[in-house]
Amino acid sequence: MHIRKIMTKTAAALLSAALAGLFTAAGYYSERLPDSVTSSFGDELKIAQYPEIKLCSGTVCGGSTATLSLFGAIPVKNIEVRQEEAPVFIAGGSPFGIKLLMEGVMVTGLGDVETAGGCAVCPAADAGLKTGDIVCSANGKTLTSNLQLQAIITRSSGNPIPLSVQRDGDSFDTVLNPVFSDKTQRWTGGMWVRDSIAGIGTMTFIDKSTGRFAGLGHPICDSDTGGMVPLHSGEAVPVDITDTKRGGRGIPGELHGRFSQGGSLGTLDTNTECGIFGQLSDAALGRFAAEGEEFRLGYRQDINTGKAQVYTTVNGDKPQKYDILIEKIDYNSEDESKNMMITITDPKLLEASGGIVQGMSGSPIIQNGRLIGAVTHVFVSDPSRGFAIFAENMAEHMIDGEYAGESK
Repeated sequence: MHIRKIMTKTAAALLSAALAGLFTAAGYYSERLPDSVTSSFGDELKIAQYPEIKLCSGTVCGGSTATLSLFGAIPVKNIEVRQEEAPVFIAGGSPFGIKLLMEGVMVTGLGDVETAGGCAVCPAADAGLKTGDIVCSANGKTLTSNLQLQAIITRSSGNPIPLSVQRDGDSFDTVLNPVFSDKTQRWTGGMWVRDSIAGIGTMTFIDKSTGRFAGLGHPICDSDTGGMVPLHSGEAVPVDITDTKRGGRGIPGELHGRFSQGGSLGTLDTNTECGIFGQLSDAALGRFAAEGEEFRLGYRQDINTGKAQVYTTVNGDKPQKYDILIEKIDYNSEDESKNMMITITDPKLLEASGGIVQGMSGSPIIQNGRLIGAVTHVFVSDPSRGFAIFAENMAEHMIDGEYAGESK
């Protein structure tokens, strides 16, 4: 009798420990599973990275919610579900030149002005301006270039200049009081501004039905301030890659190229946290449609760690396929452009570039026959590794940009 009681208590303890372990595991998965997913009509909802996670039967309610469970037994997490047909895109991988005009002018630096009396003052700082601010108008005139602002200040004769400014998404008004520079012999505001930016990026995908395209996978930011560039207008132009500077530990590599003369791929109209977007010309769309390879969009739950391929161009004029490894997937990353951690494994790409280099951002990633993401960042300490964005994040912003473009 005594032995039976001991066995009963032991069995109960083991059962309790097992249940505790299962519920601890449930908490582990709950933190790592996505909060929401988009699923194609008719597709079984499953998380490729976690095959042990099952959809509880009968929990999809009008395509809005679902309950995921561990081994179909222990509920783990309720998630939002959107159902729509996954779009088909032409994969990119080709570099393109970026020419942007800003919406207003960006303050890139402040400096003291020495006046005739020997005093050093900074009118811009006195007006409350900071590096990274966007000056949208001066004296009631909308600004489109730094030369325009310079002319307004130079001709002010020292009279106060009302400014309209944006900072971190908020707007405010201030007044700039120019001073006369003893060095330049003209009225000045004590600040440096920028109205345009140029560079090289890689096209990620193209919607053949509309001509819309996406690139980079991260925002275009000012090199001096780090702030996202407010886009007034822009142009995508063909670029010839002349050579590739190999990356090394602590030294990022870079694609070197030149803009092709007299050519244009189309317009750029939207700069977002998930990349830059625009409209291809009919000629460019026809060329990409004839030469490119089409893939259905892969949603975040379709991705798993393991082998994949990146399409990119480090020499010549056409993208090549290279092997990579997806090391980690972060479904709920706070940074929309850092959803996956990747490693370049292809010996040819490692030999040519050392791994990920500047200008490669936007190179599309293919896994299991679906377009799942794009390269966005390199680890400076190890250029063979970096981050990538979910392609669906870019697709959502491209659709938004299309509608925004139609309403302009």
